Amino acid sequence: MTATRRLTQFSHGAGCACKLAPGLLAEVLSSFTPPTAPELLVGTETGDDAAVWRLDADRALVATTDFFTPLVDDARTWGRIAAQNAASDVYAMGGRPLFALNLVAWPSSDLPTSLLAEVLAGGAEIAAEGGFVVVGGHSVDDPEPKYGLAVVGEAHPDRIMRNSGLRDGDALVLTKPLGIGITTTAIKVGAAPDDLVAAAVASMTASNAAAARAAITAGATGCTDVTGFGLLGHLMKMAAASQVDAVLDVAAVPVLPGVRVLAESGILPGGSKRNRDWVAPSVDANGHGEIDVLLLADAQTSGGLLFGAEPERARVAVAELAASGVSAAVIGEVRAVTDPPTTHPHRTPRGATDPRRTRAGRITLR
Repeated sequence: MTATRRLTQFSHGAGCACKLAPGLLAEVLSSFTPPTAPELLVGTETGDDAAVWRLDADRALVATTDFFTPLVDDARTWGRIAAQNAASDVYAMGGRPLFALNLVAWPSSDLPTSLLAEVLAGGAEIAAEGGFVVVGGHSVDDPEPKYGLAVVGEAHPDRIMRNSGLRDGDALVLTKPLGIGITTTAIKVGAAPDDLVAAAVASMTASNAAAARAAITAGATGCTDVTGFGLLGHLMKMAAASQVDAVLDVAAVPVLPGVRVLAESGILPGGSKRNRDWVAPSVDANGHGEIDVLLLADAQTSGGLLFGAEPERARVAVAELAASGVSAAVIGEVRAVTDPPTTHPHRTPRGATDPRRTRAGRITLR
């Protein structure tokens, strides 16, 4: 069988931009009571990147899963991106991956299995580079191809980073540039320049392991990876979970070169627009234009880590990452909530909290 359509032509959304809209997901999860157990160190309460289960005083398991539709047309590259994206959740918790299982949906009547073999080979390459292994998995026949991993890792129980760990006064560090969602949308419509595609692929296939080590060394307790909900969405969730607010220095946020031009021409993924609408009640644009806000809300795939650390330690971490070839920048700061309310018009859900339902989590752009 010979493929007659590009991989991205099978995809209704690019990578992590194909996630359920964040507001819709929050409503679904609000009907569930979060599970509890003495060994469950991180569950579903704040929508963190992975679950963490204590084994003993020195060991905890970190478990996560992630998969998505094609966002590039080269099968092996898609496999590499999807695998790196899934492993990133473990790094964001301060852990290291141990092993993973493949998750595959494949249109067997439309795409050859030789192409699927390339996807799986890409995932196995990333695992080998990251020091873990992929051992089997599960597949279904599906009109839309999807690929990802379920990853199991380990961490020390006392050194776990959570999305609820930001502290007043922390400097915010971002370790990869934004613009992936806009770039992959441009790829899908055939409008992405070759140099931008190369830069985006290099970013998406780069590991967050070094960034995680830098965050831990800097004393970070609050960390997440920036994916489908965009920088604004993930920061809003972090700040709300941490009961703090945040300030973003727009000019300091790294963006892939050429992405702004594409955004200004109207190339924007639907996921980024949904992110923008979702965070709107919590974001003070402070005079910045809509393109600036949309870039900050752009749905990322295999994005960088976002963590908070004491300002001087954050600057040292950025310098050390830069010396090792990792793009990173201090992009803002964490501030205490100055006027916590006694009441709020929104109902607090029983399960995973929608960050917009608390006054904490406000983001001011400067």
